[in-house]
Amino acid sequence: MQVYDVARKVLTKEGEELEAAKEEFIGVWKVLEDELGDKPYFEGEKFGFVDIALVGFCSWFYAFETIGNFSIESRLPKLVSWAKRCMQKETVSKSLCDEKVAYDFAMMVRKKLGIE
Repeated sequence: MQVYDVARKVLTKEGEELEAAKEEFIGVWKVLEDELGDKPYFEGEKFGFVDIALVGFCSWFYAFETIGNFSIESRLPKLVSWAKRCMQKETVSKSLCDEKVAYDFAMMVRKKLGIE
């Protein structure tokens, strides 16, 4: 799935490659945001399979933004609203790791790769 590939690129690239990865990341998520449209969830009014498959990325948004030095919310506002709505569900919020933990892990990987 492209979502995983572009996420990995943002977390493991630097310089011009990182800039390209950020634009690719936004492009992939823009397709998903367009599919979401004005619906609360991808299946409409109910939280469903696509939401479950994608919501895990919410805890990584802070890492993507910090490492990539960009704002997901300014580029994908409907997607961020969807993410916040999903995180209001106790089953989701209790299942995902804290965004700072995800960021720390990403930084550890970058350091191991000799990027940071």
